[in-house]
Amino acid sequence: MTNLSLRPSVISANKILLATVSTAALLSLSACQQPISDYTTLSGETMGTSYHISYQLPKDANEADIQAAIDERLEQINDSMSTYQDDSTISKFNRLAADTPITIDADFSHVLEVSRQVYQQSAGAFDPTVMPLIEIWGFGSTMTVERLQSPPSPAEIAQAKALVDFKSVVQEGDSLYKTKDGVGLDFSAVAKGYGVDVIAEVLKDNYQIGNYMVEIGGEVASSGVNSQQQPWQIAIDAPIEGSTVTERQTIAAIRQPLNNSNKMHLATSGNYRNSVIFDGKRYSHTIDPTTGEPIVAGAPSVTVAAESVALADAWATALTAMPYQQALATAEAQNIAAMFVILIKQDNTKADTLEDWQIVENLAMKKLRADKAS
Repeated sequence: MTNLSLRPSVISANKILLATVSTAALLSLSACQQPISDYTTLSGETMGTSYHISYQLPKDANEADIQAAIDERLEQINDSMSTYQDDSTISKFNRLAADTPITIDADFSHVLEVSRQVYQQSAGAFDPTVMPLIEIWGFGSTMTVERLQSPPSPAEIAQAKALVDFKSVVQEGDSLYKTKDGVGLDFSAVAKGYGVDVIAEVLKDNYQIGNYMVEIGGEVASSGVNSQQQPWQIAIDAPIEGSTVTERQTIAAIRQPLNNSNKMHLATSGNYRNSVIFDGKRYSHTIDPTTGEPIVAGAPSVTVAAESVALADAWATALTAMPYQQALATAEAQNIAAMFVILIKQDNTKADTLEDWQIVENLAMKKLRADKAS
């Protein structure tokens, strides 16, 4: 199976903008009916993480052909948007001087459009040009107390912020250029979600598969019913410090609503697996591009449901990059279905059990979770 790798984001006001780690989603299948025997599962590595797919195999369809079609599309996305790959379109763009155009593909253009939409609606909390701030704070792969003990100077932050400038990235048709030297893009906070959307399209459009679940790094798309003939149900991890993808506790579940669309698109962003405590405050690996500094009062976990997984992915990152109260107000104002998992005691620096956490849903998410009507 194809091993693709988009650079794991360390950004989170853009799973990009801030250094963001997606909370893994667990699949929870009801066992109240006899399973359908023609369901199959696929798994592999992509975009620096893993993917898992479950779907109902159509009659006369070849599972190997479906796997090959999925891998081909993931390869195309990687060739377009992987910052690990020197010859990818995004890497070439990042090396270009100002006012030098490059031709971009349809995948790149779509992700750029989603990024710009969330950038504008979040007032810059999501910004795919935030990487210079990530680098000066030393949050590229790990976060350490040492960096907070000797943080970048105001001058260093100002210099990095000068290169965080999404407005300097200009698209004209299939041509893209920047108006400022040194500006670069990183789609790590939205590309996994887009990858989920693309795989779902392969299943639906190429093979007329209506019952499926696709997950990449915790971002999920589902349609129809699972092998137990029940709506898909996605469990959300409690943001307990030190938990891992294999040792986790579930704090909530989101059941695919039985409405006209019969689909669900979810993404979860969280800071709890990469944060440190310094001078009595917990700092996430997420950086607010509007201030140039790590978020101190952000929600440890944010789950978003949206029209596409790419959009949910970007918004989950944007809301993680904001202080919690601001994120809650923004989700409400933009009618974003969002679930926040926060500490019950805001001064509590360590949470070990489910009782330490509180679930807060805005009206749009409450409506989604309450929609059980057939």
